[in-house]
Amino acid sequence: MSIKNIFLKGTALVALSLLLISCQNIQQEPVSNSKPDVSVPEALYTKCTEPRSAMCTREYRPVCATKDTGVRCVPTPCPSTELVTKSNACTACADTKVFGYILGACTN
Repeated sequence: MSIKNIFLKGTALVALSLLLISCQNIQQEPVSNSKPDVSVPEALYTKCTEPRSAMCTREYRPVCATKDTGVRCVPTPCPSTELVTKSNACTACADTKVFGYILGACTN
């Protein structure tokens, strides 16, 4: 094998590795807790505040929470949040990946 072939194979291997790494699910801190990707009327949206509760009641008053998915795509934009129904506001904000919520269960 010539040095040129070894160099080309090495370069291709590095490029392929970078491509595979760029769109995998990476555990990160939420990008921002101020603006979720989904469109929610600002007047109805309640942002979670710090410190977050460690204990919540078990009442069922569903909320639709905006949760960080942890997905970050480099080449093309992709949603980094999703809407999930939580049993109540306390339970929603106890999850550190939740930015905020609106009252009522999510509609899909």
